[in-house]
This record gives sequence, structure tokens and C-alpha cells, in this order.
Amino acid sequence: MVKVVRVGGRGTKRRIVEKESDNWTGESYRGLQKKRKEAAKGRTISTGRGTRSVKYGDIKETTGRPSGKGRYISTARGTKRRKVK
Repeated sequence: MVKVVRVGGRGTKRRIVEKESDNWTGESYRGLQKKRKEAAKGRTISTGRGTRSVKYGDIKETTGRPSGKGRYISTARGTKRRKVK
């Protein structure tokens, strides 16, 4: 653990605290997301500018970003396009 300075109260307070390990990325964050999703699976959330609602537990798990290979992207202020290799 590392000690860090935390500033509060409009910059007038300073306190030294132990920094916990980061859990906002990687496998630890993925586990935290699964726990939160399991706890809130019965809640309803609105999607599509508020025109549609879906239960949080019905949303599929994502497995990563799809490949853009073979697709076109626009360039030069939208006047040209090129194929992604």
C-alpha cells in the first residue's frame, strides 16, 4: 500500500491516507460489474432516449469490440471513404 495526500474542503484540508489497490480495470473490475449486475437484475432501465425500457438482467454480456476489418471509414471531412484492412 502507498500513502497518498487527499485534499478536501475547497483545497483547505489535507489528510494522508493509505491508497487501496485499483479495481476500476481488468479482471477485478469485471468481477465487480458482475456482482452489481446480479444485485440489480430486477431493475428496469430506460434506453433509446427514454422511449424503451428493459430489465437490467436481460442485457447480454459483451465479449469485446467487434473487428472493423472490411468496413469503410470516412475521411477528409466526410467527402472520401477508405476500406479498413
